[in-house]
Amino acid sequence: MTRLRERIEKLKQNLARALDDNLHTRQWHNLVDYLIVFMILLSTVEIFISTFDVDPWLRKVLLWIDLGTLAFFTVEVSLRIWVAPLINPKYKGFRGRLRYCFSFYGAIDVLSTFPFYFQWIFPLPVAAFKILRTARVVRLFRISRYMKSFRLLSDSIAAKRHELLISMQFLIIITVILSLLLFFAEHEVQPDVYDNGFVSVIWAFAQYIGDPGEFAGTPPVTFVGRVIACVVGLLGIAIVAVPAGIIGAGFTEAIEDDKKSSAVREDAARLRNAFERKLDRPSGYQTVPPFRTVADITTRLNMKGDNLSEAVDYGPGFRLVNLASTIPANQMAPDRIAVEHFPVNRSYGCCIDRGSKVTVIAPSNMVDACVGNFAFYLAMIGGFNYISREKGERAPYKSFYSFSDRDSVEGLSDYLSDLEGLLNRPGGWGVTVLVASGAQEPEYPTQIHLGVGGPKGDSRMSGEGLFIADGKKYTRFYADLSAEMEKDFGLKTDHQLYHTTASPSHFVRQLNLNPDVSNIVLRVEWHKILWDSRRILIAKAIASVIARDLAEAPLPSIDSPLRSKQIGFDGYDI
Repeated sequence: MTRLRERIEKLKQNLARALDDNLHTRQWHNLVDYLIVFMILLSTVEIFISTFDVDPWLRKVLLWIDLGTLAFFTVEVSLRIWVAPLINPKYKGFRGRLRYCFSFYGAIDVLSTFPFYFQWIFPLPVAAFKILRTARVVRLFRISRYMKSFRLLSDSIAAKRHELLISMQFLIIITVILSLLLFFAEHEVQPDVYDNGFVSVIWAFAQYIGDPGEFAGTPPVTFVGRVIACVVGLLGIAIVAVPAGIIGAGFTEAIEDDKKSSAVREDAARLRNAFERKLDRPSGYQTVPPFRTVADITTRLNMKGDNLSEAVDYGPGFRLVNLASTIPANQMAPDRIAVEHFPVNRSYGCCIDRGSKVTVIAPSNMVDACVGNFAFYLAMIGGFNYISREKGERAPYKSFYSFSDRDSVEGLSDYLSDLEGLLNRPGGWGVTVLVASGAQEPEYPTQIHLGVGGPKGDSRMSGEGLFIADGKKYTRFYADLSAEMEKDFGLKTDHQLYHTTASPSHFVRQLNLNPDVSNIVLRVEWHKILWDSRRILIAKAIASVIARDLAEAPLPSIDSPLRSKQIGFDGYDI
């Protein structure tokens, strides 16, 4: 069942990429885009030819083309609605998909496709049938989503909407004032025509649109009225020229922004190439570097200053970090800025369901430099589920580790929903990976710190108020981890000796978990997570103990992806 869900999720991700309106993606995704464009054009040609008096055999061919394009667009639009949350998280759920259907392109998709089925379900009058057939022309609007010119025009209008609104408000106010002055000037001379102010207002606005309703058949006859009419005529020019000028300026800016965006996209692709997987010699694995310093990127890519910052912001999956935060406070490390790369497949960060009863949780990756890289490989080597918080505002920082309201932070509700789904499995275990001995902490005599929901100094390994449902398993795990870490790496382990996990706002206490689910907080000295050359071996050793004692399963065979030299997190099951 889990494998089926994974395949469905993978299919949805591929469909989302294929239907993202980008004509510059992978080859088969482009083929899908060009096929959609071809079908739109074919449908348009069929509609055009059907307006002529053609032979019956051609009329039959046109009918089959109409039915074929209708079937194609029905499938395509249905798939768009299905994968809409992956294209934009705001379309998640039933209401989100309904919101997509009322968006500009979503409404065009729906109106140009599904109403045609009404003719086969309900008996429609001839007029309604003609309206339905005429609505097919709307499909041609769908091609605009693939054309940069339409996108630039809509961007320019959106960017200048406030200026347009202000100019229109000014013109409307001036027109109303002039209209009332016109009424007072003409009322005494033409009382039957200008019998109220509404007539003069209608007359003035009718000048702007060419008077299609013939409201302006009675021009002003007084000198003042004619002067006002001339001013209204000038405003008629301004009401076109001013918005046109504003939109023209916005269009020029949109073109410049598009050029800049293209350059930023290229820089982001180059930045991504800087995270080519490198050989971790102690483990023999090809791993994604936990960071690249700004100096290193500048040297390798000749990318610096604003270009680098914009490439990082464009991403996805990049952030600037200060490596000084990974050093204990008493060492007074100088600032050292670097770029970190991380996997993203959710609005909040990353979620990978591997069907395991163990889930590695990384709620603080966004602010703890390079911890996510260690946690990711710990989960991958062990075959465990993985969930991490990677996105959000870093200042002021609102934690996913400790909070009191599930809806207090953007993305938190989705994160907790996914986390509960991963943890609520028979005998589930959560292992939260955090760091110790960083810039805000001293160095401790021990390097690995375990907590299970108790206050600092609490030696209990199970009992009321703790996160542990199976005390025997945890006791064995703690003993085995302590022995193996000291034997293989000279690292000492403690249980709730220096850190508390007893806070009522701790995230585990905010979850709706089954009674047999347990949780452990695993803090590892920052130096061992990031700077120790054996960091991946340490992750593998911890994963081995977790797999044996908690998951009660051997480590999976994952040598193939871990020995392939690719870019970033490509080739991993994300």
